[in-house]
Order: sequence, then structure tokens, then C-alpha cells
Amino acid sequence: MALQESLAKFKKQQEKCQSTLTSIAAKAGSSKPTVPQKFTPAAPTKPPTPAVKFSNDTERLQHINSIRKAPVGAQIKRVIDLLLETRQAFTPEQINEACYVDTNANKAVFDSLRNNPKVSYDGKRFAYKSKHDLKDKSQLLVLVRKFPEGIAVIDLKDAYPSVMEDLQALKAAGQVWLLSNFDSQEDIAYPNDPRVPVKVDDDLKQFFRTIELPRDMLDIEKDLQKNGMKPATNTAKRRAMAQVHGIASKPKPKKKKHEISKRTKLTNAHLPELFQTLKDGDSSK
Repeated sequence: MALQESLAKFKKQQEKCQSTLTSIAAKAGSSKPTVPQKFTPAAPTKPPTPAVKFSNDTERLQHINSIRKAPVGAQIKRVIDLLLETRQAFTPEQINEACYVDTNANKAVFDSLRNNPKVSYDGKRFAYKSKHDLKDKSQLLVLVRKFPEGIAVIDLKDAYPSVMEDLQALKAAGQVWLLSNFDSQEDIAYPNDPRVPVKVDDDLKQFFRTIELPRDMLDIEKDLQKNGMKPATNTAKRRAMAQVHGIASKPKPKKKKHEISKRTKLTNAHLPELFQTLKDGDSSK
């Protein structure tokens, strides 16, 4: 019985507390007006900035490092190729930016570049230096005409970017000759100007006269083609056309046999066997 009385008492206390809380909430609600809450959209969140990875530039840095650790000759060639291709003057800083060769940090490279015959240095900038200072085709022709005995084409190749095209144009116009040197297999440029005296050595003239040409034009044309020259004639085609039209080819002229007679001036008296026929003819008379 004591337990039931305690539970009932506890239940009444809970009901009393509940009513007290309800009355307090009612009073608070009546004193403050209710304000509807506004919806505020959430601000867009920025994606996190990726962390900088030093490995992203590793390949370029390794390439630069390999260039700067290369031998001096390899670095010099790299700079000269840059100067030849661009035909512009570069400061050491500009060279470093263009081809990664640091001439300021490498004294051996700087000194070798400054003393290179293919490079000119004015104290601030490096530039390409060709053997002949030419700018255009007219200057090229003037230079070739100064060398009636020929000038090596290899000495002209780096004069300016379009020098080889201009040289071929001068050849096509008949103003220069381009011939190959049999010893070095290099092309030589000769002026084709009748006003320019050309001296030919006597031994070369004698060598030219001793060359025996083939008797048939077909053989001559074949020899020209073997030496890389285009024949001006086409004998095979001409003969084929002649056969079609029924034109007989001219017979080859026979060589006349020269015999010694009394009128022949005898200059080789030390070879009497050559004149035996002459003596025999005189004795028969």
C-alpha cells in the first residue's frame, strides 16, 4: 500500500510540473509575435585549390640541367644554331632564355663563343658571322664575278637564308655556272661573263684533247647521263622517228688510208721502215 501511495504522489507531481511548463510556454508565445523565417540560399563553395607539386616541372628542369652539364662544344653548337637560324643578335640573358645555355655562369662557354670564327661579339650581343657578308642576289653575283677561277658553294651557303635559291636562280638565268669538283665532290660557282678572262692550264687543255669520245651518239648520251648531265639530243628517239618515216640513216664515213708518196715531207728520217713502201714504188718505176 505504501508503494502505491508513493507512485500516485509521484504521478501528481509530474502532472503539476507539466501544467506549469505548458503555462510558461503559453505566456512566452503570447508576449513575442511569431516572425516567419526567410530561406537564405547557401553560398557556393569554391573547390579547394590543389597544392602545388614541384614534380610538374621536373622534366623541363632536367632538360635544362642536361644542357648546362653538356660539353662546351655541344653548348657552343646550340648557340650557333640559334644565331644562324634567327640571324639576330642576342645578349647572354636572351641566349639563356632561348636555348638554356647560361654563358654568364660558364666562363669556358662564354670565351669559346666570343672567339669562335662563326660568331661576332660587340661587347653586349652575340650574332652569327658568315664568311662573306652578303644580303641579296645582286651582291652574290658581284662576289662570284670576283672569282673567275671559281668559288666553293660551301663558302656561300651561310651568307643569308635564301642564298641557295638565289644561286640556282642565277644559274637558270645563265649568269653563273655550277660545276662539281671531281676531287672533293663539292660544287664550284663560276661567273658566266664573257668580259671575265678565264685562264686554263696547259695540262688541262692537253688532258681534254686526249679524251677520245665514243663514235656513236647513243654512247655519248649514256656517258653524259652516267655523270649526272642531261644530253641536249635524243638519238634513240630521232632514229626511231626516222625508221617510221622511212628515212635511211647516213652511212658512217670511212676513214681514208693515208699512204706515203713522193710529195710527203719526210721528217722522221730515223724511222726508215715507214718509208719502205715509197722506196719500193720508186724501184718499180
